[in-house]
Order: sequence, then structure tokens, then C-alpha cells
Amino acid sequence: MNAAAPLIIDTTPTVERLRAHLQPVPAFDAIPRDHTLAPKGDFQLNPGFKPFRSGPLMPAAVLVPVVAYGGGERVILTKRTAHLSNHAGQISFPGGRVDAEDPDVIATALRETEEEIGLDRGHISVLGALDAYVTGTGFAVVPVVGLVTPGFALRLAQHEVAEVFEVPFDFLMDSRNHQRHKGVFNGVERQWWAMPYKDYYIWGATAGMLRNLHDLLNGQTAESVAP
Repeated sequence: MNAAAPLIIDTTPTVERLRAHLQPVPAFDAIPRDHTLAPKGDFQLNPGFKPFRSGPLMPAAVLVPVVAYGGGERVILTKRTAHLSNHAGQISFPGGRVDAEDPDVIATALRETEEEIGLDRGHISVLGALDAYVTGTGFAVVPVVGLVTPGFALRLAQHEVAEVFEVPFDFLMDSRNHQRHKGVFNGVERQWWAMPYKDYYIWGATAGMLRNLHDLLNGQTAESVAP
């Protein structure tokens, strides 16, 4: 994939905005374990939200891989395989739960990315992080934003990842492409962000993290965005 991609551009307006707005990647002990203390998550659209799983939140990290091509930045996303017990067939960033052997949050994001899609960490420069995002499944997920050098090769973990694709960064950051959908889960009505792109339905936590990135870059807060 992308074997013939143009040479990376180290400084673009988008990359500079990301560097200026993203926060440092937090230490493990700074990741919230109580959903009531978390700054971001599914609760942003759902007052009275509680994770479906009881107990402390489980720390996790994902990589938000931004590739800076000559024609504009694009974001790498994955489609999970249909047989998985959790989030089967959904669109997600590469990532997963923190392992005891991981020295820090960045290590978690890079390890999971290598395991899931084979993207070598030598192609990735970490720009910063977003606030941890609490999911309904009881994870506190740190989105680590990384600048990816084009020319990389991918190798998918076929038992976990069905497909990898790219979406223009500008599409994902355009609020006109952000939709609020709702449905019933476990007998409770829930709302979520969705960003349909071609045949891909980007929604849930992935879309929520992208919406938080949009708000960060545009100086907005959840409270300032009209329903």
C-alpha cells in the first residue's frame, strides 16, 4: 500500500496545527480509572452515561495515523473482521489495551499498530495526544496522534483486521460530514457521532475521537456545539 506515495512534507499547515494544539502523551497513572473523572467519552452525547462493564476503567491506547502526502494529509483506519467478539466489522484506529510490558502509552499504541497492520514504528513520529476517551465497554482510550512517512508497507493481522483504508484528513475535520445518530443498546437509547465515507460507516468511539480532534483544532468544546 502506498508504495509509490510522494515524499513526505515535514511541515504543512495541518501538521503545524496538530503540533500546536495536541497535548503531551500522558503517563499511565494519569489515565482516568473512574468514568466520572474523565474529560471525554461516550457520555459527551449521553447524559447519565455509565460503562456497561462495572469496575475501574481499563487503560488502552490507539494510534491516529496521519500521512502527509504532497496532495494533502490522509488518516489510516482499519475495518475489523466480522468474527470478532467485540466491535466486529467496525471501523477503528489500530490500538488496544495496555500490556504490563509496555513502558508507556506511546509504546502501547506503536506495538498494537505493528501487531494489527504491520506499520513499522520507524515510519511514525508522535505529535501528541488527545484527552482519554471513555467507551461504553469500560476502556479509557488515549488517542496518540502520529505523523506517518509515506512509502510504508502494511501486513494485516488477518484474524483481526479485514481491511485498511485511508480517509482525507480534511473530510474528517469538516463538521458538515459529522452526523449525530441514535439507537437503543442494552435497552437504553444512546447517541453517537458518525462520519460516513464512501461505503464505510465511521461511528462510535472512533468518530467521537475524531470529533474531539476537530473541536480541539477549532477551539470548540462539547458544550459549545449545538445539537
